[in-house]
Amino acid sequence: MTKAKLSLDGKDYEFPVLVGSEDEVGIDFTTLRKTTGAISLDPGYGNTGSCTSTITFINGEKGILQYRGYPIEEVAASASFEEVCFLLIYGHLPSVDELATFHDKLIHHSMIHEAMKDFFQDFPPTAHPMMVLSAMVASLSAYYTRGAVDEDVDLNIIRLLAKVKTIAAFSYKKSIGQPFIYPRNDLSYTKDFLHMMFAVPSEPYLPSDVRDRAHNLLLILHADHEQNCSTSTVRMVGSSQSNLFASVSSGVSALWGPLHGGANQKVIEMLEQIRDDGGDYEKYVRMAKDPDSPFRLMGFGHRVYKNFDPRATILKEAAADVLAELGTTDPLLEIAKNLERIALEDPYFVDRKLYPNVDFYSGILYRAMGIPTEMFTVMFALGRLPGWIAQWKEGREDPKAKISRPRQIYLGATQRPFVPLEERAAKKATKAEEPELVPA
Repeated sequence: MTKAKLSLDGKDYEFPVLVGSEDEVGIDFTTLRKTTGAISLDPGYGNTGSCTSTITFINGEKGILQYRGYPIEEVAASASFEEVCFLLIYGHLPSVDELATFHDKLIHHSMIHEAMKDFFQDFPPTAHPMMVLSAMVASLSAYYTRGAVDEDVDLNIIRLLAKVKTIAAFSYKKSIGQPFIYPRNDLSYTKDFLHMMFAVPSEPYLPSDVRDRAHNLLLILHADHEQNCSTSTVRMVGSSQSNLFASVSSGVSALWGPLHGGANQKVIEMLEQIRDDGGDYEKYVRMAKDPDSPFRLMGFGHRVYKNFDPRATILKEAAADVLAELGTTDPLLEIAKNLERIALEDPYFVDRKLYPNVDFYSGILYRAMGIPTEMFTVMFALGRLPGWIAQWKEGREDPKAKISRPRQIYLGATQRPFVPLEERAAKKATKAEEPELVPA
């Protein structure tokens, strides 16, 4: 077995090297603290593997993304979101019968308890849909109290997948003051969500095939992305034996941040800012290159990908196709294309490998589908749900898994005596009474 050597304070230590199925190399520092008394410091965990996994593979240098070994380009072109859910969670593509059973369970568990509607009514109109989603997912724990470690896990997985789209649609209806629209058992997962989003009691809504395909594509491309911030959060919370609903609720909260799931909303806001300023995108490129300017181009660059984000390539084509089929034009898309063109030609961006990422085009597609900007991150969460579930399940089933407990390097004060409040007050009073010395 290959070993890695570490020299510390004149002593040499050896650690095993683990090679993944795609030739990823990792040094196993499991015994680092025990054998050396030291820890590794890696802020942001950019160089630290927190687990082994069989779910998703990413090669950021080559722009590769695979679900259970299947290239994302092939999955996005041929699969339904329900197939991808099954693949990620259970590890293999479903048979015709397995997919039919899975679909049947999803549509027959999409209703939420009527009492939960009261929770929605108690949120203020200004409540962000992501806050509502996180709270409502956590509240599912009160209705389905079993299943943390027993045979109800699979049933709770179905419940969560089925009910989150209902909760997400209800959160939107709540935000605009419209009555809730109940799910339908005769629609696909994606069409049912759009139905609940846009129908009103007097006007039934059935999404077009174009919008449905776009929604299916977006959910698939967001379904999992290895150990990102929200996924790592779900695995960390799950490592404490926390139930599925509570763990996923924590992932929703992590995804809410503008540096994570909220990034596509920031892209749209940036494009709107450029449009409202006359559409002079070259001006904003100059600002982005100016170190003294606070402006930053949103949607360019990625923590992992040092090449094209493969999901962005897929969405770039899909956005243009969807807008063409809908017979609509979006000035923001033209601005986005021009920004991309300049970024791909300008040495400033090329040298820094600041390629467009998935957030750059997903917002354009959401807009074309009629999804309001404040719901973008909720749409991201809906897509990421099967990945969170798969990662939570894998972590819980790993016999070597332990509760997550990162270490730190302490840089604070060294040990010092504690002075009681009375003594501190007396000392301060004495000092205040001392006469002030006036120079002669």
